[in-house]
This record gives sequence, structure tokens and C-alpha cells, in this order.
Amino acid sequence: MSSMSLWKRISSHADCEQRMAAYYNKKGLYELRLCLAPWIEDRIMSEQITPNSAEQLERVALKFNEDLQQKLLSTRASDQALKYRIVELCALIQRTPAVELYSHLRSGLQKELQLAAEKSADQSMPLNSYNMNNSAAAAAATAVAMNGGGYMDATELINVAALGGTSAVNMAGPGFLPNVGAGANVTSLGLNMPMVTAKVELFEVHNEILQAYNEFTTCAKGVEVLIQSYSYMLSSPNTPETETFCKRVIEQKNASVLRLQHSLMSYEKLHDLVIAELNNWRRQQALAGNGAQFSENRLDEIQRCFDLLEAFVTLLLQTIKDALLHVRFPNDPDRELNCLFEQVQMLQKSLVLSAFIVDKQPPQVMKTNTRFAASVRWLLGSQLGIHRNPPQVECVIMSELHSQRFVSRGSTMDGNFAGQSSGEIQNCTSTMEYQQSNHVFSASFRNMQLKKIKRAEKKGTESVMDEKFALLFHATATVSDYQIRVWTLSLPVVVIVHGNQEPQSWATITWDNAFAEIVRDPFVVTDRVTWGQLSVALNTKFGSCTQRALTTENLEFLYEKLQRDNIAGERNECISWNQFCKEPLPDRQFTFWEWFFAIMKLTKDHLLSMWRAGRITGFINKAKAHDDLMRATTGIGTFLLRFSDSELGGVTIAYVNECGSVTMLSPWTARDFQILNLADRIRDLEMLRCLHPTDVNVLPLDRDLAFGEFYTQRSEATPRVDGYVPSTIRVQVRTSGDTGSISGTPHHSMQSPPQDSMSLGNYSPQSGISYNPSSVATTYYNRDDSDSDDSIVARELELYVNNLAPDDPMLDQISQTIYYAIESPAYPVPSPYNQTVPY
Repeated sequence: MSSMSLWKRISSHADCEQRMAAYYNKKGLYELRLCLAPWIEDRIMSEQITPNSAEQLERVALKFNEDLQQKLLSTRASDQALKYRIVELCALIQRTPAVELYSHLRSGLQKELQLAAEKSADQSMPLNSYNMNNSAAAAAATAVAMNGGGYMDATELINVAALGGTSAVNMAGPGFLPNVGAGANVTSLGLNMPMVTAKVELFEVHNEILQAYNEFTTCAKGVEVLIQSYSYMLSSPNTPETETFCKRVIEQKNASVLRLQHSLMSYEKLHDLVIAELNNWRRQQALAGNGAQFSENRLDEIQRCFDLLEAFVTLLLQTIKDALLHVRFPNDPDRELNCLFEQVQMLQKSLVLSAFIVDKQPPQVMKTNTRFAASVRWLLGSQLGIHRNPPQVECVIMSELHSQRFVSRGSTMDGNFAGQSSGEIQNCTSTMEYQQSNHVFSASFRNMQLKKIKRAEKKGTESVMDEKFALLFHATATVSDYQIRVWTLSLPVVVIVHGNQEPQSWATITWDNAFAEIVRDPFVVTDRVTWGQLSVALNTKFGSCTQRALTTENLEFLYEKLQRDNIAGERNECISWNQFCKEPLPDRQFTFWEWFFAIMKLTKDHLLSMWRAGRITGFINKAKAHDDLMRATTGIGTFLLRFSDSELGGVTIAYVNECGSVTMLSPWTARDFQILNLADRIRDLEMLRCLHPTDVNVLPLDRDLAFGEFYTQRSEATPRVDGYVPSTIRVQVRTSGDTGSISGTPHHSMQSPPQDSMSLGNYSPQSGISYNPSSVATTYYNRDDSDSDDSIVARELELYVNNLAPDDPMLDQISQTIYYAIESPAYPVPSPYNQTVPY
């Protein structure tokens, strides 16, 4: 392990460092942890033997204590202040019992490892696995299996584990008195707990809690014995034997206090582990907002752990309370017991607060005056009995600034939540309901609607699509004779008022879902990530939306586009927020995200079946498409479909023409596919013969074999009774020549459009030209290697022609003008076809 690797990882996260500082300061050991960080890590984590008895623990702790003092005394002090501090630390070590100091530091390292594992995917630390070879685990596993994997509450599982013959620690006996037997188990001290890993099996955690709970019940019985002994002592006459017995009771009490402290340490470790699992579930929930797979059923398993923890902490609290009430010696203020009582109360409160979560998130891009739903769940409702008098949950919307203030002062906030609101929500209250069948205690909001929103002042280039809000759900309930206010925040939402604000809003949400930490100041997120991280997010988003994941080649193309065509060829692995969605792509008026989002929407709305079937190459640049087609063995008529680089939400066809070169058609967009779908357009273009494979492991496919299943059936035109002639929409593309044929259409007597252009119009065999009814617009598309659409003049001309009658003489003049324009030297068009144009 590298020097200070663990503490460096902890100190790199302010919230983790603050949490661990508070933990070490309970015993005044924070400065010691800082001063000897690498030595403490190496010394404790390199131990080959885990203490499994009180005697062995004491030996290990005393040896650690001696080595620690020697290490401090051998530390070179650069100034006088540091020398005095070392002396003070040595005095602290001498004042603190060896077992207590060692146990606190060891438990602290366990907490640090857990936090570090949560914060980083780098698992360079030695993380041991759980040892679950105990009869309690086996009994619980059997019980759950016999129950069909269904829900069992804490009481049922505790009883099952107790019947399973768990070898609990004999904590009621004289286990920590001087005459303790060497074989006593100290698992309950938290010293036999391995260093936790980032991901654990919840069933194992569940069994760990069961085991710890059953071990503590023995300790609780020991306190009962203490109370009985104290009562007997009070009723005994004042004799020398009574004084001796009194001393034994005092020793018994001191031992019980020590065992309670160790039980608290054990509970804290399990408490933190379950909270970490809940945070991991919340992280998965955020990723699900980007389309990742998400198992909501895992929340039921987490609830079982919460139920057991609540049973554990309630028994611990009651045991300490009984000891305080029934065992009182003169001149003994019971500071340790009172301190324990306060700690356990705080832990119980923390557990209750943490159990209140948003299980069904609201839409993260929220449009005003649009109905939406959400729900919250309390993972401890039935265990605490709150379901007998279910509270009402209210919802308000908060800005990022208000959310930050609330989180920092949440536990001391007054009840004026409305004053923190940044908008007005209708139908924002719901009463919690308890479902006996699955023990779910939740409140559903099925018909909420955001009516108004108050926005903060914008800074610099910020827009309303960058502004994050959150829904705050809160309720008040009575738990163990005291009122408690619970609250939870939803994932961040962006509020919009118009559909054209959606793309940038989804950029904000996608980035936050993918890269934000669950435990954070709302809604802080990094502005720079690695390409590896971003590629996963893009693949998840696109794959969930279009039901087909991106290939390695697709992702490499996206990476190159994000790199802004790096001339130096240096591969920069970091991608910034500005590159992602703020800075326009080179020579374009749109950003990478706008381009990517438009393609995703086009694919989902119009190309889904063909994309899923692997018929669209999609993410490939023009140069590579050209090279691939020129190398194709299938020759003339080979084609592929790629997403346009120059037009948002456009798809274009590149094909090998009859001259053996590559032609690229102007892009089609969603507007075009609303008139005629992509497969039918391909069917109309007879020059397209063979689909170039989208993968090297796939063979080329005949056009009709590749797209036949996507063609729409065309019925034969029949004369209408009202005298009108029916028309058909077909795609036309000039293949070559000045006056040659138009591929995909029958020959007719009008001069064709310019070379390599494409039109979408109606053809009537009863007229000398192609024309459209007013309900259909004919569009000419210029073939252009820059992938641009230069048909503005043509469109204007079409609009004019559409308003003319078929026999209007102006049509003759227009046709003559087009003919001479084509034949002019300014527009040289080589043509192997020479056809006259009779009228």
C-alpha cells in the first residue's frame, strides 16, 4: 500500500474528511490519525491475526500501544510547538485504555475504507470479504427460502436466527473482568469485522445484522442480571459480605458499560454499511434516469436491513435506559451511560431520517402546466408503528441555492417550508399508506402540476436550461415519544416552458445523472470527466432510447467529433462540460449535444426498427464512408446510411454511382419522414442495389432483402368518382447526364431536374409535367459533397408552381427557363442520354 493512500483518498473529499474527523474527535484521536496516518494504516491493516478473544485483544492492543508511543517519540519535531504536541499525544495515549484506543482506530480504518470504496472505483486497498460461516446466517437463509423469498419482518427473522443456534458472545458474564476466560469471543467488539468492500451482498449484510443483534441480546440479559444484583444489594443488610458483593456489582456495571460501548461500535459499522447500500441504490436510480438497467426490488432487501437495524438500536436504547433508571450508585454521575444514551438516540434519529426516500422520481425535465407523478417511501414505517397514524407528506419545489441552504441546516430548519419554495405546485399533498402484503409504507403523488416557477438571476452564459431545481418532500411523525420531521430531495429537475428547451435541458440532466455523487452539496457536479466515463453515459443514453447499443467504431467517431478535429493528433482523455454542450462544433452553428440529441430523437421517432435491425451505419464520417464504399466488392449500387454532420437530425445515403464514384444525397430529416418513410424512399431509388454491411462480420445484403420488411404496401391507384386523378409520392434522383432519365420514376416528356438532384413529388401520367396538389410540397435536393441543402430557390419555385393550374401557360415559360439553365455552359452537366422534350 502506498504511503497515506487511504487517508489521501479520504481527505480528497471534504464530506468524508469532516465525517472521519468527527469520529476520531470523539476520543481526541484526530490529530494522532493525521500525524501518523501511514504508520497507523500499515500497522493495523498488515496484522496477520484478528483478535478473537478478550485476552488476545488485550495483548494486541497493548503491543500496538507500546509501538505507537515509540513511533511518536522517534518522530523528529521541526519546531518547539510540534515537540509539545507530541508530548501531549503521548499523554493522551497513556490516559486512554489500550483496548479502547486500538478498537477506535481500527474501527475508524474500517469506516475510511468503506467511504473510500464508495468514492472511487480504484480498489487498490486490501478489502477482505465477509465471514458468514455462522448458524444464524444459515438459519436466516433457510427461513427466507422456505418463505419463497418473500418478505419477513425483523421480529420473524430475529426469532428464526435465535432458533438457529447462533453461538452468541457471552456478554452478560464476566467477559471483560480480570477473571475472564481466554476463550471469550470478541466479535461483538467490532474487531473481527473485516474491512468492508464497495459492493456487498445484501443477504450477507442482513445476516451480519442478525448475528450482531443476537449477540447483543445476551448483553441485554447481562444488564438485566446487573439490575437484579443491584436490587438484591439494596435489600441486603450492611455486612462485610454485602460490601464485597457491592464491589462485584460495581465491577459488573463497569463491564456492562464497556460491553454496551462495544455493541454500539458494532451497530455503527452495520448502520454505515446499510446507509452505503442505500446510497448505492440511489446512485443506480440516478443512472436509471439516463436509461441504465435498474432493479427496484433491491429496495425491499434494503428495507429488511433497516428493519433489523431499528430493532437493534431500539433494544440498545432500551437497555441503556434501563441501566440508567435502575442502577444508581452514590457519587456516580453515570457520564458514560448518559453519553451512550445520547449517541444511540442520535443514531436512531439518523436511521429514521435516512429511511425516507423518493422511490419514484418525478420527470427530470419538467414542463410547466403539465401533469406529473412521483412517490416517496419510508423504509421503517411498519417497524416504528407510524403506519397506525400515517402522516401527510407535502411537496415543494426548491432552487439550487435554497436546496444548499436547506441541506446545510436541514436538521435545525423550522417548519416554514413554503418560504423555501421556488414555485407553485398543485395537488402537492398526499397521505402515506401501508400495504400489509409487502410491508411498503409510501405516499403517491399522481396528479401534481407545476403552475409557476421563480428563477434565479443568471450569471454569465447561464441559461434557464442550466438551472437545477429539486422537489422536497417532508412529513412530521411521532417516534418513541418524540416528534421527528423527515424530508428528502428528489434528483435534480430542469423546468422548461417550451419544447425547444428540451435538448439543452437533457444535457444538464444527463451530465448530472452520470457524474454527480449522491452525497454532495446540491447540485454540485464536476465540469470535466474522462472519455471513458462519458462514453458509458452516451452509450447508455442512446442504447436505452433506440434499443441498440453503440459499437466501438461509433464511440470512436463520437470521440473524434468531441475532440474538435485535433490537428496535433494528441489524444486528450478529458472532456469538459463546455465541449459537451456549450461550444459549437467546428464550422457549425450547433453543439455536440444538440447534434447527438437530434440524431437520437430522429432514430427513436422514425428509424427505430431499421436501427435495431442493424441496417443503418449511422456514426461514420464522410471520408470513411467514401473509402468503405470504394473498397466494397459489391461495386456499383452499393450504399450505406449515415447521420449527417451538417444538419441536425439528418440522415443521408452514400452510394457508388454508375461511374464508380461515390455520390452522397442531401440529408433527410424528420420533416421528410413525416411525408414518406426511409424504407420507401430507398425502394424508390433503383440505383441502390446492395446495402454495405454495418459490421465486418456481416455480409452485404440485397436492398429489398435488407429493407423489404420495412416497406409499406402501396395500393394501385384507381380512378376517383369525383373526377380527380389520384397522385403518388415518390423519390427521384438524377443518376447522370444532361437530359437523361430519372432513377426511380417512369420516363415522361418533361426535361428532368438538374444533374444528381433529388425531388419528392407527385407524378400524373395525364399531364406533361410532374405537379403537386397544394397539400403536398415538392422538394428538389442538390447532390452536394458538403452534405448541405441548397434548394431554397427550388422551394420558392415549387411554391409558385403549386399555385398554377396544370394548363397555365406560365408553366411553359418556367420549363423553357429550366431547360436553358441546364444547357448553359455555366452549368456543364455531362450526359450520356439525349432526349428531346416535346410538349
